[in-house]
Amino acid sequence: EPLEIVAALEDFFAVDMPLAGRHALVTSGPTYEPIDPVRYIANRSSGKQGHAIAEALANLGARTTLVSGPTYLSYPLGVDVVTVESAKEMMAACEAALPADIAVCAAAVCDWCVEEKSPEKLKKNGGGGVPALLLAETPDILATISASRATRPKLVVGFAAETENVIDNAKAKLSNKGCDWIIANDVSMASGVLSGDENTVHLITETESEDWPTLSKWEVGVRLARRIALSFSDGSGSGSVGS
Repeated sequence: EPLEIVAALEDFFAVDMPLAGRHALVTSGPTYEPIDPVRYIANRSSGKQGHAIAEALANLGARTTLVSGPTYLSYPLGVDVVTVESAKEMMAACEAALPADIAVCAAAVCDWCVEEKSPEKLKKNGGGGVPALLLAETPDILATISASRATRPKLVVGFAAETENVIDNAKAKLSNKGCDWIIANDVSMASGVLSGDENTVHLITETESEDWPTLSKWEVGVRLARRIALSFSDGSGSGSVGS
């Protein structure tokens, strides 16, 4: 396809490839947690931000694996894509993709799933009764990757999608999950972030908090990829944000 030819030419002639030789793992999109063969629990994530990050990392030379939940987006060129539906499938795909130098967990993973999904479609019984759904926690992908001793990436970046106390909640998540950076954003309905094309994020580390202006999700992806490349510029891949 013409776009694939253009991407190949850009890769061939590119000189600014600071992440060449690095492997980046990116998660994106929502997860679908089945209730029965027809229904599922999900969220409003579009996958736009995660896809933009994966493409931006690939454009800087990283061999990029994108683990994507269900979206209506086309996949970035030059990126290895693994499609999944549930959080359990996403966890397995991430573990299979490791080791990696960089992990960016941008997916909006459902926090709960139905403990025992029905093998058949649940139906109204005519008596007004409502089926009780027993929920269980889904795998914590960010915390699992951060805690892995044998395969932990040098830089692990999480996302905190918040509707209130954005910075405070993000700082707590950074501490609880054990990752190096958190990208915090306001995903309340009024913000329009989940289905929109723009994002207003805050980059948070153990020692720093940086407010970014409102940017397109593509621009956020490019800026984050550049910051990641900068953190590897000394060869350490430390959690330092840089300048």
